Amino acid sequence: MTPRATTELDGVYRKIFQRLVPFLMLLWVLAWIDRVNIGFIKLTMLDDLKWSEAVYGFGAGIFFLGYFFFEVPSNLLLQKIGARKTIMRITIGWGLTSIATMFVQTPAMFYALRFLLGVFEAGFYPGIILYLTYWFPNDRRATAFGMFMSASAFAGVIGGPLAGNIMTGLNGVNGWTGWQWVLLIEGIPSVIAGIVTYFYLTDRPEDAKWLTARERELVHEDMERDRQSLGDRARALGRSVPARLRRSTAARAVPAAVARGTRLGAGNVVARP
Repeated sequence: MTPRATTELDGVYRKIFQRLVPFLMLLWVLAWIDRVNIGFIKLTMLDDLKWSEAVYGFGAGIFFLGYFFFEVPSNLLLQKIGARKTIMRITIGWGLTSIATMFVQTPAMFYALRFLLGVFEAGFYPGIILYLTYWFPNDRRATAFGMFMSASAFAGVIGGPLAGNIMTGLNGVNGWTGWQWVLLIEGIPSVIAGIVTYFYLTDRPEDAKWLTARERELVHEDMERDRQSLGDRARALGRSVPARLRRSTAARAVPAAVARGTRLGAGNVVARP
């Protein structure tokens, strides 16, 4: 690739990064906040509903059960219907589930909604990682991955103060307690973001109307080169691994044979009159 083409390609990937990564970071912040806000509202929620610590602990933990069972199916669906629809479904789903949690009255309702929240969030993180591989070649993915994952730090910084201010400022408004307002106010942005996702995200570079034809061609050629280079490395690894295994097996076989021979020889010496 010529220096001019390389410079041009750098500009295209910068454009892609600025288009996709900040929005995906926002979605991850919303997901993180909706996941952990249960910890911030724990004390007032348990006091209002007269639940035990065991009820809360089981409800908080069952989230990961839904996450575990539906992570792979969610990503299979992403490959089938596309990232845009999958991320929209996930984001709207966890937002509505978070909002619905404000109306729980029984432990069973709490368990069901926490499990459902895990189901919806299950495919989000691995799905975004997969989605970014459609847009960035192997040597450019680290920056995109790193920036996306750093969003959880921002969520941790703003999640606590946000929940605290909502509970303090809105407690009793409209007859709802502070913890109910937290779930409502932190769930609504996720629903809105899910709707925006459908119109904002693009499944693959070849479908991106916000890239010019030349830019789409450059990205397509670069991704093809990346796939070919990965294939060459995989084939080289496939050839080298058996060779190393054979050498390793041979290296282990020689001392083993010597050891067996030594034992046999010793046995013959002992047996000889």
